Amino acid sequence: MHYIDPTSQPEFSPEPFTPAPAPVTTGDRATVDLLDVLLILLVAVFALFFCTTAAFGVYSFTHRWQHLSADALSKQFARDTVYLLLVQLSAYIFVIGFMALLSWSRHQRSLPQAISWNAPSARQAWYAAAGGLTLALISDMGDVLLSRWIPKSLPITELFKDRQSALLLAAFGILIAPVVEEIMFRGFLYPALARFTGVLPSIVVTAALFTALHGAQLSFSWAPLLLIFIVGVTLTVVRARTNSVALSVIVHMTYNFFLLAQTFVATHGFRQMQGT
Repeated sequence: MHYIDPTSQPEFSPEPFTPAPAPVTTGDRATVDLLDVLLILLVAVFALFFCTTAAFGVYSFTHRWQHLSADALSKQFARDTVYLLLVQLSAYIFVIGFMALLSWSRHQRSLPQAISWNAPSARQAWYAAAGGLTLALISDMGDVLLSRWIPKSLPITELFKDRQSALLLAAFGILIAPVVEEIMFRGFLYPALARFTGVLPSIVVTAALFTALHGAQLSFSWAPLLLIFIVGVTLTVVRARTNSVALSVIVHMTYNFFLLAQTFVATHGFRQMQGT
């Protein structure tokens, strides 16, 4: 299983990579800043806590006939893919709504303008998709080279316990998670850090925090986390080089798609999962 685990048009240049400084203007309507990041972090923690609590309440009520202890019910809830995805989706919607409100109230800009979404041309999109495929192949090679240090069972792979769970996780991992994660990390965090640290340090820090987000899914094992860090660096470099969050989203989506497609083929359409 692989690790899956979110104004002006940028110009594509085939020249060797030279990070462009994060766009910084002056005044109250400049780009996003670290205060935005802090507020989003606080709201994200609250949203996740609230959505988890509400979902667990519903889960407890609908499973009361099982007469399980609180601890057993909690463990069963933590393995229920449908509920976990509903919790995450609800929290994502809450946070994205807050981001849009924050962008307008603090910077008088729409969310896409505030984060430099910058929709790419068709040619740029194809290049980004090719980059996502390349990144997936690099991850495959890293998976082979580091296989002796990668645990055989990881929390994220245990959620792929049956076909329904796998299909839901695949759809979420391809269509939703990349968009939200890229908005959070490459839309807000990276440019906010770059205003103070410069491009290269902000790339490293953004990638490190992106890796930390996936730590629990990978049992905090250094080998799979190293692969995620490489992915995080690549995605942030794309954002720094092109000034387009949309392009980093395409790379991220394509990367997840190819890894999940490999699992889909290897398990005969998610029909031979570990729980079936």
